[in-house]
Amino acid sequence: MKPIFGQNTANRYRLVLFSVISFALIFLDHRFDFMDPVRFTLSVVTAPVQYVANIPAQVASWSHSSVRSRSELEEENARLQSEVLVLKRRVQKLASTVAENTRLKELMNASDLVDDEVLIGEIIGVDPDPYRHEAIVNKGAGDAVFVGQAVLDAEGLMGQVIEVGPFSSRVLLISDISHGIPVHVNRNGVRAIAVGSGKLDQLKLIHVPDTADIVRGDLLVSSGLGGRFPKGYPVGVVTMVEHDPGQPFALVDAKPMANLDRSRHVLLVFSEESRKLIPLLSGVEAAQQDPAQSAPADPDAAETEGSDETPAANQEAADGE
Repeated sequence: MKPIFGQNTANRYRLVLFSVISFALIFLDHRFDFMDPVRFTLSVVTAPVQYVANIPAQVASWSHSSVRSRSELEEENARLQSEVLVLKRRVQKLASTVAENTRLKELMNASDLVDDEVLIGEIIGVDPDPYRHEAIVNKGAGDAVFVGQAVLDAEGLMGQVIEVGPFSSRVLLISDISHGIPVHVNRNGVRAIAVGSGKLDQLKLIHVPDTADIVRGDLLVSSGLGGRFPKGYPVGVVTMVEHDPGQPFALVDAKPMANLDRSRHVLLVFSEESRKLIPLLSGVEAAQQDPAQSAPADPDAAETEGSDETPAANQEAADGE
């Protein structure tokens, strides 16, 4: 059988020559860039071959995706929809968490500015009655909360505690029509009384003389008069001042500094004055709960003492006779 490739001296020389040329081209291509145009031309020539070689794989993939059943597609669609809902819920929860962390940071920054000791609480409920502005916080008697305690948020004074339970307390907001707080203008010290108007974004200053130096934009802070609210906490900003020549008092409106309709976390303030009042308030509450403590401890003993005096008097009378 005759071999396909003949083995002779000429073929060996050709093989050696082409090998030397190949190694030389490889070396030159590695060290220099003059072969890039050749490589680019070869890539253009071989591109159709590559596309043709990839056709069987594309046909197989298309066939596999085309013959999938309707049930598999519906199942995959339902699974993807469920994943989208889960991811959307996580995004919403993340946004809520970020906002809550921001509010907590603001609250902690506000607590650093408060000289008195504070307790952080959370509003867990509000009064559904539109004519009563009250809120419920998750701190009660077990946390040493007491009636009359001042409540703040990150911006300013919110109200005071009016009812204390074992695990929660009720807070009366400063916007309630039954609430009043003594304030003074931070700029010049002019005193006034800020009362609620029944609107969460409005306070009214009563009995302000028409000649009082109060202008729009003045900051109102708690004056500390009466001992109920600590001194120096922001209450509101004056928004309107009207002077009526025929009236002895000016009409003054203010906007609360606290976010009464948005704050979730609050600060309950323990000032030195309030701590002094805790034992007194506890004693009053105990006396109200047990009226028998104000009566004699043993009424029978009192009767016995009175009865002992009667025989002694009778004996003296007998000796006199």
